[in-house]
Parts: sequence; C-alpha cells; structure tokens
Amino acid sequence: MARLGGSSAAPQVTKAVRAGEVDAKTRRQIFEAIGFTFPTRLLSSRQPPPGCPPHTFRALGLTLLACFCTDPQLAGHSQVLCKIPTFNEVLLSPCDPDSTSMIDDVYQCLSAILATPRGPRELVAKGTVSALCQAYLSGGHGSDRALTLLKGLLAIAEAKCWQRDAPQLLAVLSKLSSDFLKAEDMTKFELCEVLPHFIPLSAPLTQDSQGSECLHRVYRGLADILSSKLSQSQRDPALKLTASLVQACGAEWIPAGRAGSKFLALLVNLACVEVRLTLEELDPVEVEGKKEVVTACYVLMEMGIQECLREENPQLDEVQKVQLMRIMEEAFGAVIFYLRQVKQEELQDPFIFASVRVLGAWMAEETSSLKQEICELLPFLVHYARKLFKEGSPAVSLAQAELGSPEGSALPQDALRFLLPGFCHLTAEDKPRDILVSEGAPALLCEYFLHQWEVLTSEPAAPTPLTSTEMSLQTTCGIFLNLVVTAPDLVRRDRTFSSLMDVLMKSLPLLLSQEHHLVLAANVATLGLMLARILAGSAALQETQPAKEFFSATIAFLSQAHTAQTDPSSDSLAVAVSPAYRSAWDDIRELWFLGMQALAACIPQLPWLPRAVLQARWLSGLSELLARAAPASLDFELVAAFQGVLVELARASGPCRDVILSHHGTEWANLYGMAALEQCLAEQ
Repeated sequence: MARLGGSSAAPQVTKAVRAGEVDAKTRRQIFEAIGFTFPTRLLSSRQPPPGCPPHTFRALGLTLLACFCTDPQLAGHSQVLCKIPTFNEVLLSPCDPDSTSMIDDVYQCLSAILATPRGPRELVAKGTVSALCQAYLSGGHGSDRALTLLKGLLAIAEAKCWQRDAPQLLAVLSKLSSDFLKAEDMTKFELCEVLPHFIPLSAPLTQDSQGSECLHRVYRGLADILSSKLSQSQRDPALKLTASLVQACGAEWIPAGRAGSKFLALLVNLACVEVRLTLEELDPVEVEGKKEVVTACYVLMEMGIQECLREENPQLDEVQKVQLMRIMEEAFGAVIFYLRQVKQEELQDPFIFASVRVLGAWMAEETSSLKQEICELLPFLVHYARKLFKEGSPAVSLAQAELGSPEGSALPQDALRFLLPGFCHLTAEDKPRDILVSEGAPALLCEYFLHQWEVLTSEPAAPTPLTSTEMSLQTTCGIFLNLVVTAPDLVRRDRTFSSLMDVLMKSLPLLLSQEHHLVLAANVATLGLMLARILAGSAALQETQPAKEFFSATIAFLSQAHTAQTDPSSDSLAVAVSPAYRSAWDDIRELWFLGMQALAACIPQLPWLPRAVLQARWLSGLSELLARAAPASLDFELVAAFQGVLVELARASGPCRDVILSHHGTEWANLYGMAALEQCLAEQ
C-alpha cells in the first residue's frame, strides 16, 4: 500500500476509509499499516497516474488524514498540525466539481484539529482564520462550514484572531451585517445568533470606519426587529445580540438623536420586562430555560443605569431617565426576590453570579431605593461572596484561559468585586452597617484585601490602565474608612483591624516606591493613620520596624503634596500642589486632608513619632515653605491642616518646637492666622 501509482487503487482506498464508514479499530489498523508517511507523500506528489484528474493523489492523502482525524489523539499529532498550511491552500484553490470531496475532507480535518488542546493556537498561527474568511466570502462549496469553524475559533481565541486577521474578519462582519439588514425572513433571526461571534470585545469596532458601518447596519436591523411584534423565539436572539454589542461597545453603537434615545429606552424597557416576567414567575423550569436571555437583559439594565447617570452628552432626556429608573427599580425588585429563594446547592450556578453582579451595579449607584429589600438580602450577599471567595470557582478550562482575560482578578469567584461599591455606600449608614458587621463582613474584606494585594504585587508594574484589582483595593479602603470613622469601638475590639493594620504597614512603603499607584497609596496611608490613632496602644505600633517604615512612608506621602512655585501675577512664592500629585489631586485631596488630621491625632499617642518627623526633615522643609510663601496663596483649609500637625509636634517635642522657632515660626504663624500655634510657641 505504500507504493504510489495504479489508478484503480485510489477510489477503492478512498471508499474504504471514508471516515463515517470506518470503526475505531479498523481506523487504527489502517493507521498502523501506513502511518503518516504515506498520506504525506500523497499530498506532496504533483504527478497523477495516467488518465486520472490532476489532484488524485492529494485527494487520497486528504481522505486518509480525514479518516485519521476522527481519532482525537491523531488529530492533535504534530504530523497533522504541520499540514494546516496545505488545508488552507485547498480551501483557497478554485473549486471544480471534482474537488468538493477534498474540501469536505479538509473541513473534517480542521474541525477535528479545533477540538484538540493545541489546535486553536496552531490554526490561528498558521493562517487558517484568513483562509476560512475567504472561503466563506467566496460562497463556494462548504462555505457554511467555514462560518461554523470561524465561530468555534473566535469562541476560544477571539483576541488572537482579531489581532492577526482583523481586516478579513471585518470583511465577514461586513457581509453578515449587510445580510442582516436586508433579510426579510427567518434568516434575520438566524443571523442574530451568528453575529455575536463576530463582535469582538478585544478590538473596539467603533474606532474603525468599516467597523462603525457594520455596527450601524446591525443597529438598523435590530431597530426593525425590536419595534415589531415578536414571538419569544424571535425576541430572545435579538436581545442576546444587543447585549453582545453593549458588552463590546457600551452604548456608542447607538446613534445620537431622537431615534437613538428612543431605541435605547426601548432596549432597557424590554430587558426589564423580560427580567420581571421570568424571575417573578419562579417556575424552576421556566427560569432554567431563560437564564441565557435574562443574563443578556442584565447587560442592558447595567447600560441603562450608566446612561441614566450620564451627565456629559446624555443620550436620554430627564423624563426618559425618571421613567427608566422607575422601571429598573421594579426589575431589581424581581432580582432580589429571586435571590432570596436561592438554595445552597445552586450557589455555583453562573446565573446566580450574573444576578449578584447586576444587583451590585444597582447598589453602587442607587442607594435610596429598595433599601429595606437590600438590607434583608445582605446576609445572603455576604454569605455568597464569602463562599465563592473561599472555595474559588470551578476550574477554568484551558481554552478559556487562552482566550486571555486581561483581568486576572475578575475570575468568577470574585463576586465581592461587584459588591464593594454598594457596600461602601451602605457602611456609611447605621442599619446596613450593623448587618454587614454582624455577618462578619470586616473579616472577609480584610482577607480579600490581602488577596487582592498579592494579586497586585504579582502583576507587572505598568502605569495604565487602572486594573480592577487596584479599584477593588481602593474601594475596600473606602469601606474600612467608613467603619473606622463610624464604629471606632468595633475597631478596638475586633482583631480583624489589627490584622488589617499589619497589612497596611507592610504595603504602603512598596506602593509609594511606584508613582502610578498614588491614589491607592493615598487610600492606604490615610486608612492606616486613621486606624493607628485608635490602635496606638497596640504592640505593633511601638516603634517596631514595620511601624517606623509605615510612618516614614506616610510622612513622605503627606509632605510631598505641596511645593513653592513662583506666582506669575505677583512674582512672589505661592504654595501649590506638587507636579507629581497634580493629575491625581481631585481623587486624593480629601484623603490628604483626612490623613493630616489623623497624623495630628497620632502624635500625642506615639511618643517616638516626632523623632520620625525630624528625621524625615519635613518639619524644617514645611517651616521654610511657610516662611517664604505669600500667606494669600494658602486657603483656610490648608492653613488649618498644617497648623493641626505643627501644634501637636510643638506640644509633644521640645526639639520640634525649637526647629519651628528657628525658622521664624512665631512670625509666620501670626501672618497665616495660626493662633493655636502662636500660643503654643509662646508658652515656655
């Protein structure tokens, strides 16, 4: 069988090994008899037997490979993977009636390769995406299979596909969106299910003119569908397509103007109605069958929240916003009602996660409505977040891992990430704060902070963008600040806060060494100082090495925020925010002032602290700054912040008082109206 030649052999072998007609045992016997060598030689042979079509040998080689590929182990073999360029070539060759079986065999091979662990990566790297796009666009034999394979590849490795073959994929999207707009029959609804595969999360279509045209055609097609009377089987695919567009492009694909704002309001309205109809029913079979479409509706509701809050260039007018907020409130009431019925054994269901996530988006923005219902649900939310955080989520498959989520910390177990902003609002109020504390939220949040800190320190240091990890850490600091300010007794008695103090002391020096973490550093420094003023009696704060390093870092953070610069209008020196702090100042201004107050409160409680201030040379630097600057350049709030720290230092430490006096402190204290400092310096 290993000898080439003999025209009668080819059809017989071909007939014998047609994949569907060979059982696994026979296939294995054929493979062991001829191996990969024979089909490889057939593929490379250009000379057909006399009287046979030119591609006889190639067709036979492909048939053998298609047969072998029905065995998953053989489909992933390097001898098959190295044939991918040949498969691509066959797809791109002109198709005559004699070569249709070759094309069928190639699709069989490619489908089998796609199902192997290494397959998707090899297909993308070896140019199969481009070949499949061209095969689909040519409309030749098997073009529907090309589309199916493209959907499969994009599901596994979307980012890599778009990175490598964006023009070809855009051409496919262009055809699909044109067909979608033109279709007047069931094809329109079938395309609703195909199009989401070609709307990438990784490559923003709105930044490309061809992409924008595709989106506009899809928008017009969807506007046709959703403004018509539809059956459920027609509406559901349209809602899912809309959700995939929102996930990829926000609301940017919806044109501005009256028609666009009516369409946007219609989307949110339809989503809310669907959520209520499904979740208020509570028929388990009904809910199970609708989870996918309700999850899509959640995406539209989240967009609704954002659009109702948008102040710059809003798509919606005030009347629409009020109406939608009322409709969304009813839908979120249904989400809460559903979550209150969830059983323990259902907690790993991704639909519960989606329901908690969308409720988190509502709680983050809308704190006055459904307050009683949310308070009643808080024990479940804390329990759910704890369970997922402690147990982790079911293992992510290799294929999903390769898809490459940029947000390492946003794997499914991180329900807390979506609840943190709502918890931050709720801890500022007595009733929900008491529930959160009684459910053990502080200990959970402390563990979460430590976990997120480890994630952050393992990420490569990059100035942008702000990762979800960093946002989560900042929001967790905000929750703890609320607890420290409103429940100091809890801080004294709950060991969680001592553990948190240890984590903050270790993390701040590291953060400050990296300038692009300034906002997070401000949160950590201020929270640490606020805790230290309550926990000042603890052993950890008695001039231990971590405590010295932490206070050295907080002094650096506070002292470097202001500098002297020449005021062009008067040629005098003015106190201004330092250049390094300027871009972040809006985010950290309040934290800086709170940090100054907290430092002043720590000084009389930690006798070693004035020495640390002297060693950092902040006192002499600040005294020089105030002596040289024009008093009018400091507003009252800044004067009060500086005076608060200076007074405590002068009271607690003779050497500090001497430094201030040696820099003409009495004179500039008088100029700035720092009466308390003047009095303190005058006392012997």
